[in-house]
Amino acid sequence: MRTLLLPLFFITLINCSKSGGEKYSADAAVSEIITEDKALPPPSSISEKLADNKASPNSEMKTDTISRKIIKNGDMRIQVGEIKKAQAQANEILKKNNAYIQKEEFQNSDLDENLNLTIRVPHKNFDALVNSFSDGIGSVLSKNISSDDVTEEYTDISIKLANKKLYLEKYRDMLKGAATTKDMLEIQEKIRGLEDEIDVAEGRLRFIDDRVNYSTLNLNLYKEKVRSSATSKIGFGSRFIDSVTEGWNSFVSFMLGLISLWPFFLLIPVLVFLWRKWKSRRKK
Repeated sequence: MRTLLLPLFFITLINCSKSGGEKYSADAAVSEIITEDKALPPPSSISEKLADNKASPNSEMKTDTISRKIIKNGDMRIQVGEIKKAQAQANEILKKNNAYIQKEEFQNSDLDENLNLTIRVPHKNFDALVNSFSDGIGSVLSKNISSDDVTEEYTDISIKLANKKLYLEKYRDMLKGAATTKDMLEIQEKIRGLEDEIDVAEGRLRFIDDRVNYSTLNLNLYKEKVRSSATSKIGFGSRFIDSVTEGWNSFVSFMLGLISLWPFFLLIPVLVFLWRKWKSRRKK
């Protein structure tokens, strides 16, 4: 009987030790997971790169898919015969190229008339618009066209924006498991800062997209009231009428200037009277 009980006792003892060891290892694993979860620190700065992001091929694919971003701008100054007629021609050109006027400013002086237009046109129609203005309205006095490649800036902002959004999601997950009020306030402050930076970055990307998709042309339509034959394509009749008008305006200005001196004309008789009186006394 003793010989049967001893093996049974040893077998029972071995099973208990195994189950206890398994239980201990399971508890240790859970404890380790909890410890690791609690010890996970928040990102120390916004510019910190995530290890998963560096090794991820998706980020490289995103940068590769970004097309080139070219911003085109132009300035043109055109001398015309009549501002109203030139403006009507410009409106027809704008309609053909799906462009629109963003800003309009008119100035009229004694020497010239100026109509300044800020025009926004789809990127693909920019060259056609410039050529139409060069050929069909008047004499081009100056033209300046520039292209600015902002692909690098756009790509850099896009990558940083993607990383900030990852950080934001990580902070939000950490906020759910925050244990103390102090931790909650610190994480909420980080979240607010990230949200502000994300809004700024998205606004900058929208601005770049707008400037890329729609080019800007600053157009000045210029009419010289006193024209020289070297710079004008207008006929003799128009120049003769302008000269007559300018001469009449000069005469009117002269007469108005004389009229403005009427107080001095009133002093002349007084001065003459006093001079004669003084002369007569001197003779006596």
